[in-house]
Amino acid sequence: MITGKITRISGPIVYAEGLEKCGLYDVVDVGEKKLIGEIIRQSEGKATIQVYEDVTGMHVGEQVVSSERPLSLKLGPGLVGTIYDGIQRPLKEMYEDGGVFLLPGQRTEPIDNKKKWEFIPAAHPSDGKEMCEGLSIAPGMVLGTVQETGSVVHKIMVPPTIRGRVLKTFAGKGSYTIDETIATTELGENISMSQYWPLRKPRPFAQKLEVSQPLVTGLRVIDVFFPLSKGGTAAIPGGFGTGKTMTQHAIAKWCDADLIVYIGCGERGNEMT
Repeated sequence: MITGKITRISGPIVYAEGLEKCGLYDVVDVGEKKLIGEIIRQSEGKATIQVYEDVTGMHVGEQVVSSERPLSLKLGPGLVGTIYDGIQRPLKEMYEDGGVFLLPGQRTEPIDNKKKWEFIPAAHPSDGKEMCEGLSIAPGMVLGTVQETGSVVHKIMVPPTIRGRVLKTFAGKGSYTIDETIATTELGENISMSQYWPLRKPRPFAQKLEVSQPLVTGLRVIDVFFPLSKGGTAAIPGGFGTGKTMTQHAIAKWCDADLIVYIGCGERGNEMT
C-alpha cells in the first residue's frame, strides 16, 4: 500500500508527497473521509490530485492512500438500466443509502455483487462443443452468456489482459454472482463475469465493421434528409436553447436501437430527468 500526505489544498486540487511510485491517473483516497481523487500530475516528488468530491474541512497533513490502479469502470451484467454519475457511482443506490445529497466519501458497489445470474456456457469455436476444462482460449472469446434483460443477452468474454491460453477449471452452467470465478487458466488467472477496465484506455477490437444498416430515429425530418447508420456517428451543432438536447431525447426514446447509453455531460438536472 502506497501512502502519502497532503501538503497543499487549492480548491478541488490537492498536492501530496510520498506518492512517487504511483502512476499517472491512479485513483487515490484523499483525507480522513476517503474522498475519491485522481493523480493528474507527477513532478519533483509531488503529486497533483484532482478530487471529485467536496473538500470542505480537509486540512494539510491528512493521509492519501493509493489504490495502485487507474480510474476504471466495472463492466459486467447489471449495467443496463442503472443511472451513474461520472465516476460510476449508482445514484439510486446512493440515494437509498444516504438520502438526496451525496455524503463525502460515500461508496457503494457500481454493480450489484450479490445478485446471481444464470450463466450458460458457449460453444467452443474450434469444434462447436460446450466450453470445458482443457480447451484453448484467447482474449475476446465468448465463454458463455447471461440473459441480462428481456432483450439483452450479455456475452461473457475472456478479458484482453488474460495471458493464459488453456482453461484449467470451468464452472459450467449455473447461477453465479458477477464476482464469482467461473474459469481459471493454466497460469492461475481467475475469470469472472465482471472486470475492471481503465477509463482512458480504448477497448481492443479485431476488426471494425463497415456500416450497412440505417438507424431509424423515429423523426421523419432526420430519417429523410439526414439519415443515420447503425455503427455510425452524428453531431447536432447549435446555440443555446435551439433544441439539441430535446432532439437527443427523442432519438433515445424512438430509435430502433437495442440499447441506449445516454450520457449527459454538463447537463442541468431537469434536462436529465
